[in-house]
Amino acid sequence: MGMYPEYMVAPIREDLTSAGFEQLMTSEEVEQALKTEGTVLLAVNSVCGCAASKARPALKMAVAAGDKTPTKLVTVFAGMEQDAVAKAREHMLPYPPSSPSIALFKDGELVHMIERYHIEGNELHRIVDNLKGAFEAYC
Repeated sequence: MGMYPEYMVAPIREDLTSAGFEQLMTSEEVEQALKTEGTVLLAVNSVCGCAASKARPALKMAVAAGDKTPTKLVTVFAGMEQDAVAKAREHMLPYPPSSPSIALFKDGELVHMIERYHIEGNELHRIVDNLKGAFEAYC
């Protein structure tokens, strides 16, 4: 069970799932997704704060704009599916847990990480450029 009522979370989930992100609900689904050959973009979505409301449009714009995009787009929801989020964060070590955050994996290895503090104080286009740069390098 999560910290927030589902009706509050649903539109925020929808914001990414409608853009092609798969919502991972269990630790098994996270493991499975990160085993994907190629690149997996994992977004830790969250309810709170202006950082989250910047992260989602940045993700959508980068994915829409990029010539190169990740093989798979997945998301976990901080404060909701605890097991899935905990498993995702294991794979993001040594980075400390932060939400929202964005991780890019290549063949199961973490290759690029955007933490909450990179998102919060930043302009939208910079976050988009950061993501597009990572896609160019790894995808």
